[in-house]
Amino acid sequence: AVRDFGDRPQDLAPEVADEAERRLRGLRRPNMVPYTQSAERQNPFVGSGDKIKETVWQPIDISRPADAPGGGKASLVPFDAVDLHTYLARELGNLAGLEGLRAQNRLYVLGPRVLYLGDDVLPDRLRPPNSEIPPPLVKAGLLKPGAGMRTYLSLERVGEGGRVIVSMHLRARLQHPSLSWEVAAYCIPPLHARYYGADYLPRDGFEHWWSLVRYATSHTWSGLAGAPGRIGRRNAEHKRRARELEKARKEITKKHALYDYGTTDSLRERVGSGDQLGHSERTDSQDFLHRLQQGVLIATERFLKDHNVDTSSFDQAQQVINTQTYNISGDITGPANIGNNGQVSAAYGQGAQATAAAGPTP
Repeated sequence: AVRDFGDRPQDLAPEVADEAERRLRGLRRPNMVPYTQSAERQNPFVGSGDKIKETVWQPIDISRPADAPGGGKASLVPFDAVDLHTYLARELGNLAGLEGLRAQNRLYVLGPRVLYLGDDVLPDRLRPPNSEIPPPLVKAGLLKPGAGMRTYLSLERVGEGGRVIVSMHLRARLQHPSLSWEVAAYCIPPLHARYYGADYLPRDGFEHWWSLVRYATSHTWSGLAGAPGRIGRRNAEHKRRARELEKARKEITKKHALYDYGTTDSLRERVGSGDQLGHSERTDSQDFLHRLQQGVLIATERFLKDHNVDTSSFDQAQQVINTQTYNISGDITGPANIGNNGQVSAAYGQGAQATAAAGPTP
């Protein structure tokens, strides 16, 4: 049974240093994510899970003004990529019909380039960078991308019970006289099967008592006998990491060397398993992505019309974009090929099956 004492979860845990509390609060909605040099080649959107699709939509001509109601041509209303991103972040949840959609402009920075963002991002070179940075820096990554720094509109939708997390990262490529969207779709699968073992434990009666006795008698001796070895390996690993950290600090302070401050993944991504993707998770994820795609198209069209842009070019591009599909089927083991009309064919397959547990453990 679970007892509710009426306290908030953060009040039940012991206090930690103020700096640690500040960093944890900043991780709730970070607007800057550094990624490692190695992730640049595969997945710069670290922490978003498995890549489903990565493409650039067909360009749209935005140089022609729309027809005025009284005849002639209307005057174009100037706009930039920040205006377009802001409009989508505000309107997309309602247009896509996705309650609880999280939308935020986020600056993705190549790890070694974090240093060049200044003290607002990296106040101490020997500590991790801030995850919350001033909004002007985020806007700069959209208006003047480059040098391993780009701002994306990150859209995240959490599935039922948090089992699956679908994200779409968008960036408006606004270069006169055309506009195109860079689109990357990702999915974090449910937790690995080992995290659901407690759901199948007997709760009462003889089976509950016997499971405790059986586990204790079969694991106690092996656990005690192997403890010295595990402690030794753990201490050796701690010492190795301490030596590496000390070496990196010396290179930063004395040799003024660049350091890769990027991350490789997130905790939620690390404990996920594509083998746990069921029919419901796959169809929900596909529905989320199709709704997001349609919402982006509708929002873009409305935004262009509000700025008196002729959308005939948009209508042609939309016919091509709508043919794109999102296939989600466990772990991806082959390359995805983008063919004519944006059709995507990918080689999918199940990864190595996790070794089945001998039985539930307490």
